[in-house]
Amino acid sequence: MSPVDNTKPKAVVLVSGGLDSTTVLAMAHAEGFECYTLSFDYGQRHRAELVAAERVSSSYNDVVHKVVNLNLNSIGGSALTDESIAVPESPTEGIPITYVPARNTVFLSIALGWAEVLGANDIFIGVNAVDYSGYPDCRPEFIDAFESLANVATKVGVEGGRIRIRAPLSDLSKADIIRQGAALGVDYASTISCYQADSDGRACGLCDSCRLRKEGFNAAGVPDPTRYKL
Repeated sequence: MSPVDNTKPKAVVLVSGGLDSTTVLAMAHAEGFECYTLSFDYGQRHRAELVAAERVSSSYNDVVHKVVNLNLNSIGGSALTDESIAVPESPTEGIPITYVPARNTVFLSIALGWAEVLGANDIFIGVNAVDYSGYPDCRPEFIDAFESLANVATKVGVEGGRIRIRAPLSDLSKADIIRQGAALGVDYASTISCYQADSDGRACGLCDSCRLRKEGFNAAGVPDPTRYKL
């Protein structure tokens, strides 16, 4: 990693190693931000996404990457943090069991703290409200509410500055996200979206996230580089 450029505006970018957050990182970098990527080891089912997040971040020689350890598996309540709950392999009605309670609220709160330390006014997150899995914390209403909170709960907000929560994928289809990322040179083969990838980072091809990813590549007319188990 090369030394950071202190002449650029700083941004914290949440990266999971998945398709959406990788695209958001490419967008923030293309906007000229000095990017600080943030991932979470929160007790998720597999570590393949953390490996992918590190890989994606290190593909830029001027990005600082940090992993924060949490224990959301200690409260459970999701197929992603409790291995006794099966990951659905077909579409379900309502909010799916793969929703992790309050995950984006927790992640953004920690990103907000790091942004204050860094002097960053922008936080990027790859939530999407079009082709998504029905998670309440991926909606524009949530992003707007958290931004309002950020600006009354921080030193920078009280002193007249402004924190911006940037969700540039919010109104895009998965196909549009892939097209934008491809135009920015994103290597989607380096990403993993699967809820239950194996130890080699191969996707199941059956879960909701794999289904949305497959459909997105097909609709975008872009070859799907994902390594599937099946």
